[in-house]
Amino acid sequence: MAADHGPNRPAKKKTQRIGSGGRNRRRLEGKGPTPKAEDRTYHPAYHAKKAAEARALAAEKAAQRREPKLRSVLHIQEGHELIAGRNPVLEAVRSGIPLTRVFMAGSAISDERVGEVVRTATALGAPLIEVSRSELDKMTDGAVHQGVAIEVPPYSYVGIEDLLERVERRQVRQHSAGDPEPNRGLFVALDSVTDPHNLGAALRSASAFGADGLIIPERRSASMNVTAWKVSAGAAARVPVARVTNLVRALEKLQKSGYFVVGLDGGGDTDIADLQLADMPLVVVTGSEGSGLARLTRETSDIIASIPIAAELESLNASVATGIALYQIDRLRAARK
Repeated sequence: MAADHGPNRPAKKKTQRIGSGGRNRRRLEGKGPTPKAEDRTYHPAYHAKKAAEARALAAEKAAQRREPKLRSVLHIQEGHELIAGRNPVLEAVRSGIPLTRVFMAGSAISDERVGEVVRTATALGAPLIEVSRSELDKMTDGAVHQGVAIEVPPYSYVGIEDLLERVERRQVRQHSAGDPEPNRGLFVALDSVTDPHNLGAALRSASAFGADGLIIPERRSASMNVTAWKVSAGAAARVPVARVTNLVRALEKLQKSGYFVVGLDGGGDTDIADLQLADMPLVVVTGSEGSGLARLTRETSDIIASIPIAAELESLNASVATGIALYQIDRLRAARK
């Protein structure tokens, strides 16, 4: 018997589905590229990556905690200087320059030159500080440091009174040693000599010919920096340097103490080899190469002496002129003893 669908209800027809609605096609497309091993949470590489990230974070936090202390250790005090590079450092140490600290990076200590620096610093009690090369780069403003640098303190200047006392002590020693006529005092003064190389070379000549000290003005003059120390080749450790506010007043003070001021100038009326006052207490004053002695310095001098040179040569280097004058004075003093 046929089913009754009611008066207005059409009979349902059973239809056959065609296809899968795209489900099979999506299944065939796959799940995309395989993730890297370090991105798969179940893979050992993932755990290794996370451990490395944790170590890096811990190191960064430790560096942040260490940074204030590191800045304090690497801070260079005002007035101090850094000398960088194995040869420059070794030359400075051999010249007798004082040391505050020695900074070393990497395997620099295996170098024999650095080894000598370390031994000297240890004998002087100067601290040895190990730093990284990047830290040395920052400290030396990118200079070629070769893994080593030394910190040098400011030079300790003396006063005119200190120089005069030094002469008195020397004369007492010479007299005690049996010398009936100890050498009179001999000082060198540089007037407006601005090149530290000339200052260092003048110090070297002063040491070679027995000068008791060197005098420079505070203004318009080279100072006792690292360059002057190195050029002096150790003389800076033997000959004291007085730095005065006013050179003319310092010369006048020495004149009152019995010293004669000999100014060096190409137009002088006395040949330095014929200096009659050679065996008296002397101050030899050298001016700059360009302008020579300043007017007031020239007027303060008791004698203006010259060094004969070839007519085609205008002037001598300041340190060379100082060396020649000191040599001549030393010869005259030796001849009159």
